[in-house]
Amino acid sequence: MARNDRELEIQARNESACPSVRSFNEIGEIWRLNILHALMDEEMRFNELKRATNARSRTLSNALDSLRENGYVDRRSEQAAPIAVYYSLSEKGQALKPVFDELAEWADQWIDGASADETEP
Repeated sequence: MARNDRELEIQARNESACPSVRSFNEIGEIWRLNILHALMDEEMRFNELKRATNARSRTLSNALDSLRENGYVDRRSEQAAPIAVYYSLSEKGQALKPVFDELAEWADQWIDGASADETEP
């Protein structure tokens, strides 16, 4: 079996086995996660997001396009001079807030804090 065929087979098996894998495939790329996190509390303009995520313009633009296509981020334009474009979380994106909160709690305990060996049950 060719390498690409094998990779596709593994990906298909993993995606059908676990909804979490499908979720991470959709939002798990580092720039997408950074954008979603930055937008959790407020809408932001492109340059504000660029500063908040430290992403390059092209990277940010591609990630925003992907998040918009998948329904996580909304885009709003104001035509008054100067033209302003704002990004915010859609209802679907806002539904991730508890997930981010739980993941942050987990990271505090298992990554940033004590290791599993040092933590009492």
